[in-house]
Amino acid sequence: MYTFILGIILLILGYVFYSKIIYKNFGVEPNRETPATVLEDGTDFVPMEKQRNWLIQLLNIAGTGPIFGPIMGALYGPVAFLWIVLGSIFAGAVHDYYLGMISLRNNGAHLPELASKYLGRIMKHIVNLFTALLLLLVGTVFVTSPASLLAGLTPGFMDRRFWVLLIFIYYFLSTILPIDTLIGKIYPYFGALLILTSLGVGITLFATGNITNIPELTLQNMHPNDVPIIPGLFFTISCGALSGFHATQSPIISRTLKNESEGRWVFYGAMITEGIIAMLWAAAAIALFDGQTLSQIISEGTASAAVSEITFTLLGTIGGTIGILGVIVLPITSGDTAFRSLRMVIADYIKLTQAKLSNRFMITIPIFAISIALMFIDFNILWRYFTWANQVTAVIALFVSTAYLFLKSRNYFFTLIPGTLMLYLVILYLLTEPIGFNLPMTISYYISAALALGILLLFFRHVRLLKSGLTSESALINDQLSIREIYPESIL
Repeated sequence: MYTFILGIILLILGYVFYSKIIYKNFGVEPNRETPATVLEDGTDFVPMEKQRNWLIQLLNIAGTGPIFGPIMGALYGPVAFLWIVLGSIFAGAVHDYYLGMISLRNNGAHLPELASKYLGRIMKHIVNLFTALLLLLVGTVFVTSPASLLAGLTPGFMDRRFWVLLIFIYYFLSTILPIDTLIGKIYPYFGALLILTSLGVGITLFATGNITNIPELTLQNMHPNDVPIIPGLFFTISCGALSGFHATQSPIISRTLKNESEGRWVFYGAMITEGIIAMLWAAAAIALFDGQTLSQIISEGTASAAVSEITFTLLGTIGGTIGILGVIVLPITSGDTAFRSLRMVIADYIKLTQAKLSNRFMITIPIFAISIALMFIDFNILWRYFTWANQVTAVIALFVSTAYLFLKSRNYFFTLIPGTLMLYLVILYLLTEPIGFNLPMTISYYISAALALGILLLFFRHVRLLKSGLTSESALINDQLSIREIYPESIL
């Protein structure tokens, strides 16, 4: 119990203190005009208020990941809390903040464009492929999971197919309409439902006394199937600690911020909030079920079955129904912006402006056709590929941030350390998992270390070479100047 409480306190303290260090290291310019104000187009570049931006960012990044992931992570025992807390403070929130702010300084550019600029042109094509794959998987996965939950709450004729169709229609509209037309207006209501549900789970854990069932921190692996903590835990819990999907979402909000100083609250703060949500659901799963029971529930009905058990046990029939709706909000509010991000990424890649509705249709219709085809693939297979692609994307985003800070002569260890850790883990995961090479764990530890070291050496060779060719007037290190001065061609 005390481990859980301390974890929540540390997350809050992480925002209060560590985020200030991260903020100062970036070199914020509160008086610099942002892309939202200079490049306003009524579609993607739309100035919005700080609190609305925070709420949209939170709902964008908080899919089923910070609920499903921590519930499945609870199988490992209280060690899951350690990754959620440390991951959120020192990796996830840092990742979200720097990528969001670097995007803002580059006119709201998405990850592929940033990778091209800071890691080399070849990386642009590689990252476009990974980003497109990730966003397609996210959008598709976040259709099936809420549809299954909704089908369990509604009359028989409103089955899974009915809800899949309805969710797809909503996703399509939210992808093509201006961000403040649909997303900006309904998200406050979704946000209220999400916060109400999370608070309800947390309060009832204490009120019912179930909180005392949570054991204190131990590094012992309690997983009933003996799945190794390394690398398993780091991929089971991603959105609640560190997630590359967030790197596809932060650029959306970098196009709507009215002031650079708001980034700390919007980007870092939203991730800390997601970490708290992850802690609450992991705690509920650990408090209510032993490992074997939880494993059985998940295997029989995926993590959504565990969500139903938790909400109805803690909140009762009415509260449980509201709770399920609160959980449904999360994947829906990530699925819609996943497709929206994919449209923007493809548009940037092929240089197709999105002010015209017809141009948005040209990209959106093929995206949804592919997503519908992916619906016929088994959910569990999709999820395994999603988790790996997700963390590879996080590694790329952290190394983009490291390159940026290195070139700007700022402290780059804030992003290099979590980036190096995850680089090692994504290689290890690929070598040892059945979806990869399925090699023995022992030998894979050494191969992963050697490969990670080789990639690190290549990375530093690249950024040192890049920096050596810069002058004090180079645009690459003078992004603090006004958009009108750096990008006069972008001003209409």
